[in-house]
Amino acid sequence: MSNRMPIRICAAVCSAGLAIAALAGCGNPVPTVKVSSDGPTPVLTQAQEEKIRQRILQTLQQADEAKNPETLKQVLSGPELEVRTSQLTIAQKTNKIDSHSVIPKDTSQVVITTTASWPRAIFTITTTTDDQQSQRLLVLRQDNARSNYTLWGLVRLLQGAKMPAFEIPTIGSAAATADDKGLVATPKEAVQQYADVLQNGDTSKYAKNFDDDQFRKDLQTLTQTVQQGIEANKGTQTQTFTPTDDIQVMRSADGGDLVVARINSEWVRNAGEGRESLPASDSEKALFGDAKATSSMKVSYVNVLALYVPKDGSNQKIRVVGAERQVTAVVAQ
Repeated sequence: MSNRMPIRICAAVCSAGLAIAALAGCGNPVPTVKVSSDGPTPVLTQAQEEKIRQRILQTLQQADEAKNPETLKQVLSGPELEVRTSQLTIAQKTNKIDSHSVIPKDTSQVVITTTASWPRAIFTITTTTDDQQSQRLLVLRQDNARSNYTLWGLVRLLQGAKMPAFEIPTIGSAAATADDKGLVATPKEAVQQYADVLQNGDTSKYAKNFDDDQFRKDLQTLTQTVQQGIEANKGTQTQTFTPTDDIQVMRSADGGDLVVARINSEWVRNAGEGRESLPASDSEKALFGDAKATSSMKVSYVNVLALYVPKDGSNQKIRVVGAERQVTAVVAQ
């Protein structure tokens, strides 16, 4: 029978992984919103946004209490549907809801679009949680005139992140597109570039385009910690980051864009020397279940990132202001 992956490797993955999961700390100050004059009107009132959001939160609470992901499609879409489904699937095995899935009911800012066409989105920033986890940035999306708004994406704001200012809800903010011009990069290009930075670190040709951020630092620390344990057993690891077209964009008051996007990643760990590669956290164990371990394991993640892309000529770099990382699949290879 083959030997199992040393416990110290698993422990390193768990402890460093928790650092990434806890990347967002206390609340960030929300910039004072700016007021413009004439222009298009917002598609919703703030009271309507609250009614939509509370409907979604009520359904999520019921799903959490039942630890049942079956009802999530009623109120979720996009990357958040996959993230939350994974969280509840894990909860069924661990009998514990991930604290990072908590969404405060109160808000500190609501950004309502003036774009009358579909699909369209609202960006909402919550307060901090009762246990002082960071504020959540929610993306509520409506696909067409006859569909309900769903929670498309959620990120936790990074501690100390500098958020852009937006117009007040009664004025409304313009939605933008993934191909928006007049910025240091289009939103789509910014997401592609950041995926390359996650993949290649400081050696990426795009690294100079981004401010440092805690998400990337924690991910690098995790990778380095795991590498030490893997090398001791002559194993290997690779991570691949793939940008997607799941992108929502809102224009800030200064003409930049706040971009929320999904980047998929796969982490392949080879134990080496005839050992078995085992799940490295409670979440991975829950998703792996009773499957038979082999020398290689592939772990899939959904990474949801919020990036601020400044105007061209602003002398600012792209900055990551929020992030969420969730394991969604664990398979032996």
